[in-house]
Amino acid sequence: MLFRSEKKQAKEVYLNESIGSDKEGNEISLIDIIETPDDDITDKVLLNEDLGKLYEYVDDVLSDREKRIICLRYGIPDGSKEYTQREIADIMGISRSYISRIEKKALYKLRKAYEE
Repeated sequence: MLFRSEKKQAKEVYLNESIGSDKEGNEISLIDIIETPDDDITDKVLLNEDLGKLYEYVDDVLSDREKRIICLRYGIPDGSKEYTQREIADIMGISRSYISRIEKKALYKLRKAYEE
């Protein structure tokens, strides 16, 4: 009797056991809602390689003005604040539309370098 009562009191949880359903009626299990890292190690390595190439292309392919605009716009290389085109225009003392044209040209150069 002791073993039966302990078994009833045990709070076993199975990861694949259904715990409810979502708005669409699909069953949800505990394993579906446990937070796991989205990226595996190979994705992180590939991302770091791609970022390394990007930083190299930014230095090698772009003019100083293009480099400054891209770095301000996207917060690279150190994840600093990302500025809007309007803010960059104010910083550099040129029009927002000119910033837009320079950014578009710089992104094209980077894409072309990356594809080659």
